[in-house]
Amino acid sequence: MIHAFALGGLLYVLWLLLSGYWTDPLLLSLGLGSAVLCVLTALRMGIVDREGVPIRQAARAFTYWPWLAWQVVLSNISVAKIILNPKLPISPTLAVVPYTQKTDLGQVIYANSITLTPGTISVDVAGDGILVHALEASGITDLEEGEMDRRVTAFEGER
Repeated sequence: MIHAFALGGLLYVLWLLLSGYWTDPLLLSLGLGSAVLCVLTALRMGIVDREGVPIRQAARAFTYWPWLAWQVVLSNISVAKIILNPKLPISPTLAVVPYTQKTDLGQVIYANSITLTPGTISVDVAGDGILVHALEASGITDLEEGEMDRRVTAFEGER
């Protein structure tokens, strides 16, 4: 039940931020009604659970997202250097990168994080790892060092 209240509160706060209405009682009550209707629909669909509403990860997101954003910036710079180089020094590589996440949510976060960083794309999540295509071999080497994997596992919080 705590997940339903958290989802409702988050949806209502999001509605408030996106709508900009703070004083009109009718609009505020309609926004609240919309959030409640969404939560009731999600409850009926059976998607309000630990994985559907990951409350435990909320606090850890404030440390993971800035790190991921910085990795995206660094990767953008790296890819831009490759593109702007007249010789275009690429070495496309396809490799399976192991993961340590225990839940499907953690594996999806890891695969999406890989895809978000320019120059790498998650192709498939298999039983023992993620198939990754990289623009250059150093992208696979960076993933095999495991920094992103460790951070996603810490973000996931499952031990």
